[in-house]
Amino acid sequence: MPVQYVSIVEEHLATRQAAGLFDVSHMGRLLVEGPAAIDWLEGLLTRRVADLAVGRARYTLVTGVDSTAEETAPPVILDDAVVTRLADADDGTPRLLLVVNASNASRVIRWLESQLPARGVRLTDRTAATAMIAVQGPLVFGSGGLLQQVCTADTAAMLAALPVYGAVETTVANTPAVVSRTGYTGEDGIELVVDADAALPVWQQLLTAGQDRGGRPCGLGSRDTLRLEAGMPLYGHELTELTDPAAIGLGRAVQGEGRSFPGVAELAARREAGGRQRVGLQFAAKRAARQGDPILLPGADQACGEVTSGSFSPTLGCGIAMAMVEPAVAAVGTELEATVRGSRLPARVVPLPFYRRPRGAS
Repeated sequence: MPVQYVSIVEEHLATRQAAGLFDVSHMGRLLVEGPAAIDWLEGLLTRRVADLAVGRARYTLVTGVDSTAEETAPPVILDDAVVTRLADADDGTPRLLLVVNASNASRVIRWLESQLPARGVRLTDRTAATAMIAVQGPLVFGSGGLLQQVCTADTAAMLAALPVYGAVETTVANTPAVVSRTGYTGEDGIELVVDADAALPVWQQLLTAGQDRGGRPCGLGSRDTLRLEAGMPLYGHELTELTDPAAIGLGRAVQGEGRSFPGVAELAARREAGGRQRVGLQFAAKRAARQGDPILLPGADQACGEVTSGSFSPTLGCGIAMAMVEPAVAAVGTELEATVRGSRLPARVVPLPFYRRPRGAS
């Protein structure tokens, strides 16, 4: 998985204007099956699972105790994830797919394995046995789109009719796949999971289908600039073990009332305590601040915040960043400065996300 195939800017703009093809096989993929699977996950994830219908996915947080921590340590946020309810097995038992970040997959698996009941739930790490490809951008759906070229007409129409966070098991490029209308770019599109030995042929067919209309293979660099423009938090940057999800715009990812997942009390206490808030910063120049750079009021010497993610924005043509700042300076329009390698860069607080795809776009 390269950081870039050609250039980050070219791949970024290809995704915004046509289609970007991303190898995201580094993400962890965990299959959860068994008659008690739903109840088990209901007690472990911050979003409800009990009412998750077949063919639907939800963004959630995974809370628990890191295996490297002391036994008495309180639960923390181990990762963010997407949980998808697949079609039930032939015997009627539930099947769910949990997709987690590569950097946190090992500790999430250790935690989940430590919580397995004696019977009723099977947890299988499917990461090495499968591959995951994201296809994002305005040319994914619609007449002549990528999916029309690699699927039957009926399948392409079914996928186009999927709601956001809808999912289905179907055939793409003559290959069985789990397809969800999800992504991490701010564009419409799909993410699909196929067997590992089928990944290269599927990738090649998707790539060929989009090349004549501006589609491009895209690396991890443009994936990061795209998610930054879309105002999407990244674990290790905006989201950490001790984050208040509400402070970074993820309040709806925590459904604590009447539930008892690990850390429910700790998350409620964080929300009650308040503190720094996530904001968007737009710079006048192309240069941007990076993670860890201090944020100050103009003329002040004491930091009132810290950058969590920053980059040049290919869509806006200037530097942008997300930062955690004190509530007193979080209002849209506030003039601030970021200290970058000894220089102070002027910035203004702007609404998030920095980019929204045009209304009516696929």
